[in-house]
Amino acid sequence: MTRAGHTALDEELKTLKSVERPAVIRAIAEAREHGDLSENAEYHAAREKQSFIEGRIRELEALLSRAEVIDPSKLSGPIKFGATVTLVDEDTDEERTYQIVGEAEADIEKGLLNINSPLARALIGKEEGDSIEVRTPGGERGYEVLKIRYV
Repeated sequence: MTRAGHTALDEELKTLKSVERPAVIRAIAEAREHGDLSENAEYHAAREKQSFIEGRIRELEALLSRAEVIDPSKLSGPIKFGATVTLVDEDTDEERTYQIVGEAEADIEKGLLNINSPLARALIGKEEGDSIEVRTPGGERGYEVLKIRYV
């Protein structure tokens, strides 16, 4: 996991523990004051939200406890975890830049590519100027590696 990904997950965990958890506990207490819990929709909704929050807290704590934080700026050479890669689609000439990150921090909309994705797996070990073929749901796609950076 990258330092940025670790920090983002740690911030989410702190927010869940210090803001979300107390808020849902207050919501449950307020709903209890309304009487009969068996027909109290507010109570059941608050309990469901509490269950989600507690599950996410456990998930984040487990992820963070097992995480190995890698500093990409200390890496170099062929594409590997942490690399920021600029590609050009060989069919459309469209350029895209992705950073290869861990599964927990991946967000394709932000250019954070899951290390386990077909594109990332095809990129690992490649160098600038190499071409790759990737099987996607839309068919085979060809890309050329324009630039590799480690920041």
